[in-house]
Amino acid sequence: MNQDVIDLAKALITRESVTPEDAGCQQLMADILAPLGFDIETMVFDDTTNMWARKGQSKPVFCFAGHTDVVPTGDLTLWHTPPFEPVIHNKMLFGRGAADMKGSLAAMLAATVKFVTDHPAHSGSISYLITSDEEGPFINGTTRVIDTLEARNEKIDYCIVGEPSSSHLVGDVVKNGRRGSISGELKIKGKQGHVAYPEHVKNPIHFAMPALAELSQTHWDHGNSYFPETSFQLTNIKSGTGATNVVPGDLTAWFNLRYSTELNDQVIVEKVENILHAHELDFDITWTYNGKPFITEPGVLLDGVTDAISKVTGREALLSTSGGTSDGRFIAPTGAEVLELGPCNATIHQINECVSVDDLYQLVDIYYHSMVNILCPAS
Repeated sequence: MNQDVIDLAKALITRESVTPEDAGCQQLMADILAPLGFDIETMVFDDTTNMWARKGQSKPVFCFAGHTDVVPTGDLTLWHTPPFEPVIHNKMLFGRGAADMKGSLAAMLAATVKFVTDHPAHSGSISYLITSDEEGPFINGTTRVIDTLEARNEKIDYCIVGEPSSSHLVGDVVKNGRRGSISGELKIKGKQGHVAYPEHVKNPIHFAMPALAELSQTHWDHGNSYFPETSFQLTNIKSGTGATNVVPGDLTAWFNLRYSTELNDQVIVEKVENILHAHELDFDITWTYNGKPFITEPGVLLDGVTDAISKVTGREALLSTSGGTSDGRFIAPTGAEVLELGPCNATIHQINECVSVDDLYQLVDIYYHSMVNILCPAS
């Protein structure tokens, strides 16, 4: 049994699975996995379709994780070819989701078919955790599946998330961790009134500026060997009534911190609110906890994957924790070793998104040899 990765990628791209739609992608995947001995479990939470597929009941549990949803296409007139009609041109496969991340899903499937065929007596179990809500609100996707698995004490040991991690050549970068992310919506209260009577107003803009300046200039930590120092960024400030002769009654500021394993969200919340109190502000703040930082140290997964990259490409992968968040943040806290490995990310979310055909074939081999290293350690 064999599956061509390009045919699989094309079949997935043709399905218009804009978040949170799955559009039949997971059924296509299930139709390939079920004959290999995978038990397929569909988990629908509100508007999101998820798939948990598992072959075997023994440990360790190796997992491929990813998403079938894609971002909107944008202006269709700017695409060289229709985004859901995959086309190969100059050895590049074009289509929405080609790089993020239907190419990875196709490579996972092709590698799994080859691995199960070549190594029917492999150790442990193979699983897939696939969602249709990674590009959107992410509240009914991977996190809900993990909650379900945790409730029945079903654990993932090693996980490869197929996000497009590579920079220039497939496998040149592996994400072995991610920074934590926490956001705040801060409302500073003042007293509205006429600008000509400053004795009767409390200008929230004036009160806010020193506090926001201190927050933006605060040194949070030094980072460590895996993470840069924590970053605080204001993302929006809103105030005013629209009139130039009125002092506004409030100001709202939005901000985000990307933080390392040197901090935790409790410390961040306490430090931010202490600074605000020190400036004697009357404020309300709403916190959004987007994900905790995680790191995968050298071990079975990292060693197995980097060896596979070296074997297939002849190069040494750079380990990185840069970039935004991924669904790995929901899987790592369960105790799993988690890495992100996929094709080049140069065109993700862009018009004319594309991926190298050769890279997808190499990605199949990298995934395959990773499975061999992890599930057939004696071979």
